[in-house]
Amino acid sequence: MGKSTSSLLLHSKLFFFFSLLSLSFTLFLLFNPSSLPRRCIPVRFLPSDLIQHPLFFYPTSYGEHKYAIPTVRSSCTISVPFQNYMVVFREFQDSMRNSTLSEEKRRLRYLSENRSTFAGNFSTKERRSFFSFNEGQREIPCGFMKDFMLSNSDRMAMENCRGLVIVSAIFNNHDKIRQPKGLGTKTLRTACFFMFVDDKTIEGLKVHNIVLNKTGETKIGVWRIVKVLQELPYQNPAMNGVIPKHLVHRLFPNAHYSIWVDAKIQLTADPLLLLHSLLISKDADMAISNHPFNIHTMEEAMATSRWKKWGDIQSLREQMEAYCENGLQPWSRKKLPYRTDVPDTALILRKHGIRNNLFSCLLFNELEAFNPRDQLSFAYVRDLMKPRIKMNMFEVEVFEQIAMEYRHNIKKGEGASYAVKSKMASTKDIDGSKCEKYLAEMWADSHD
Repeated sequence: MGKSTSSLLLHSKLFFFFSLLSLSFTLFLLFNPSSLPRRCIPVRFLPSDLIQHPLFFYPTSYGEHKYAIPTVRSSCTISVPFQNYMVVFREFQDSMRNSTLSEEKRRLRYLSENRSTFAGNFSTKERRSFFSFNEGQREIPCGFMKDFMLSNSDRMAMENCRGLVIVSAIFNNHDKIRQPKGLGTKTLRTACFFMFVDDKTIEGLKVHNIVLNKTGETKIGVWRIVKVLQELPYQNPAMNGVIPKHLVHRLFPNAHYSIWVDAKIQLTADPLLLLHSLLISKDADMAISNHPFNIHTMEEAMATSRWKKWGDIQSLREQMEAYCENGLQPWSRKKLPYRTDVPDTALILRKHGIRNNLFSCLLFNELEAFNPRDQLSFAYVRDLMKPRIKMNMFEVEVFEQIAMEYRHNIKKGEGASYAVKSKMASTKDIDGSKCEKYLAEMWADSHD
């Protein structure tokens, strides 16, 4: 009897010991996020610094977390070196307080308000001349902008955004409005969040009883909802989306920094920390992720055709041949520190200044001249532009740590925008092409 009791007591103690060990390990994981296999970001928030409450209460029917794209990595090999949140916040506040509009910024602001035009219908020689900026020039050539019709109150709010602006857009009810995660309590005092929408997107919100204009200011969580009045400038919703995506410095002439976030992306880290880590600490004009698969522009063009992201095959061919004729080269080590010719443009961090503003305008020119697939024009503009833009092209693994990606709204009966039948490429198509040398170099490099 005594031995039995002693044995039971021993088992109870062992069970209690292993239970405590298991609990301690679980608590260690919960309160030490950097130890988790999928969390490579050393989060240094104090509990009071992190916004704990939901930023907006969506009706269950809206499904803001529908269509999430899972990551396939089981562990992280690259960490994001974040600084202490309060240190970053104070540094950002000081830089904004001490900054003044230089003569160059005044000139850029004047140009953004007076919008010189460049429609992209110039000759090859004329078009190439627009890729250089000389200090003696009185104007920076910039893309033709079919302006958004906005309310006066929205325009005033946009002009009053003077630090960091986070921008997104949903047209044709193509995505969900998702709230960012991991915000510090002081970030909303410093950063502005603007979401551009059209009538169809507003109607989609009303279906789910998400009512706007209750207090006179249209907000959904952190996002100020800016409704584009009357008709959109372009028939293609994607082309309308590239206005706030690539001409953000014109829409927000007094902002010093901006972060573009595709509506299919949900930020999971504080924007100030992202800006400091990926842009400011790298002394870069722009920070953008590598594409997860493609390195060469031509690879992306082929994928665009194959997956019917742009169905007009002939126009894609003409675009690539124009770029090959005007100097586009496949990626090679000679292009370092640019580590790829194809970025993932779903998340773009920018410092507003002469180089980045010129790059954004020139890229917009190409999108308007050909199509809104900005990954196809990216390297062409970047490589030919002078002065050379400083760009931090970070790994896609970093992108997966700081953002969650979702699919677009899935709607029955809606397919590709352009129902053009694709045809397989053949050597007959390549022989004599203006891209023959490009392809030969690209394929030779891929076999090395």
